[in-house]
Amino acid sequence: MLSKVNLDGKIIDYQLKRSPRRTIGLTVNQQGLRVSVPLEVPVSEIDAVLQTKANWIHKKLAEWQNRKSLQTYSTLRHLGLYPLLGGLWKPKMTACGQIQMVSATAHETIKPSESDHYLSSALFQQWIAEWYRRQAVTCFRERIDLFSGKLRISRSPFKLSNAKTRWGSCNNRGVIRLNWRLIQLPLHLIDYVVAHELCHLFEMNHSPAFWRKVAIAYPTYQQARQELRTYTLQD
Repeated sequence: MLSKVNLDGKIIDYQLKRSPRRTIGLTVNQQGLRVSVPLEVPVSEIDAVLQTKANWIHKKLAEWQNRKSLQTYSTLRHLGLYPLLGGLWKPKMTACGQIQMVSATAHETIKPSESDHYLSSALFQQWIAEWYRRQAVTCFRERIDLFSGKLRISRSPFKLSNAKTRWGSCNNRGVIRLNWRLIQLPLHLIDYVVAHELCHLFEMNHSPAFWRKVAIAYPTYQQARQELRTYTLQD
């Protein structure tokens, strides 16, 4: 059932689903806002809940709208844009011959001015890949340390992966592998993958016990898991 609500002066359409459940649940995906409620909950109570979640709803709808407008990673590359932690960076050559990656708030040099001035496409893509990997190592180490603390385990070793079908893995020796392409995704999805793989140190399966452990480390894992499925692994 299609319904509407006024949140901070903006009319938001949402799909309302009534079922024999006990609580009100909200999800936001590529189709928009979906509200699942118990059978007898009045509209006034639904509106009240939506008002309390207005900031979260606006944020999630904006994230999905941005993703729709960005289209695919190959399209971004055609436009000269490179995603990093959910943001966009663009290469720029300075007057002194440096190549920098520039975002709305920061910049980083990926080619010093004293290096070879000849720039082939292959060499440029090599620098981009190295830049991504440097960012990945720093970010992944920080997130592993954070979630290791939440799970009360010692720092886990990790390696960058170049897998074509998996975002991450954990072997029976306790070594975590994280796909370097994860660094292109928003931080909350990186956190979900990190938490997921660290929980395999307790349960090398996807049993109910495993998911209970994930819920301790990352309580909103179900939403993140669903969102991660909308991304594909691409170079």
